[in-house]
Amino acid sequence: MKAFYAEEQKRHDPGTYISRGTAQSHPEKPARVEMLLAGASSAGLIVERPRNHGLGPIAAVHTPEYLDFLEHIFSRWQRIEGASAEVIPHIHPIARNGSYPSSAVGQAGYHIADTACPISTETWNSALWSAWSAVEAAEALMGGGASTYALCRPPGHHALADVAGGFCFINNSAVAAQALRRSAARVAILDVDLHHGNGTQGIFYARSDVLTVSLHADPIGFYPFFWGYADERGEGAGLGYNLNLPLPHKSGDAAFLDALATALRRIRAFAPEALVVALGLDAFEGDPFSGLSLSTFGFSRIGEAIAGLGLPTVIVQEGGYLCGALGDNLTAFLTGFGSKQP
Repeated sequence: MKAFYAEEQKRHDPGTYISRGTAQSHPEKPARVEMLLAGASSAGLIVERPRNHGLGPIAAVHTPEYLDFLEHIFSRWQRIEGASAEVIPHIHPIARNGSYPSSAVGQAGYHIADTACPISTETWNSALWSAWSAVEAAEALMGGGASTYALCRPPGHHALADVAGGFCFINNSAVAAQALRRSAARVAILDVDLHHGNGTQGIFYARSDVLTVSLHADPIGFYPFFWGYADERGEGAGLGYNLNLPLPHKSGDAAFLDALATALRRIRAFAPEALVVALGLDAFEGDPFSGLSLSTFGFSRIGEAIAGLGLPTVIVQEGGYLCGALGDNLTAFLTGFGSKQP
């Protein structure tokens, strides 16, 4: 299995974010990369550097207004007297059907959903290379590979077409799926992160060519709170092409694997020609977010089950935060996946 990652992805280094009203050290740190690289190496993967793919594959799923904001907001923010070192919004529109603000402060609130996405001088470049790793993985798959892995950092599945959120700026899984559509009539995205992939759902919610399926902690008390419920099925042409499988907190391996079986049945019914796995490892029992209490062996079984679909697959890294087993959990998933792949 080919793997892709660029060193520029490490340069985004957020300082703090606010959770439950309290400023805390940001968990999406560059040190994650070294643990994930070690996990990929232990699974036998050779990591290659992606090429610069330009804005085209990214603009296929994000608005030009938003991408212009991401590229230039940090330099604009620095011209504000008394502004923070990082771009962090403090006000947000209640609804998004009003006027588009012209100020940097207003646009930060418009395009960033929460305080978890501080933007610094390196954020835009790191997010670009993260997305290009996903594009490279998709292109390698279309070139004849059975499966590929994109070590995407910053992650992406909370990013909507024009909104950053939950540590995410560019939706790498959506970028990969859209790239795969050049050769695949139907693409499925399976998100197994602890948190619901609200950005991915939002991007494809009215489309029938990309099926979105997400297993995640019940959002009634967990980020992203406003999305991820079982009654969200899509809209318009996309009605019936979105499946959410929220799980009780601390539910463990057995419940997750039961829900995964339901997800895989839906994917088979869609008959996709390619699959994107949005791989979060933060459902682990020892992860700082510790929401679903999965074991390392559980990740191996998840990988085996997904590989049983027999589909060309791009695995895109999403969450999974600093804990001693982060690399081991990636190794377990990749090894399990490889053991059952046809």
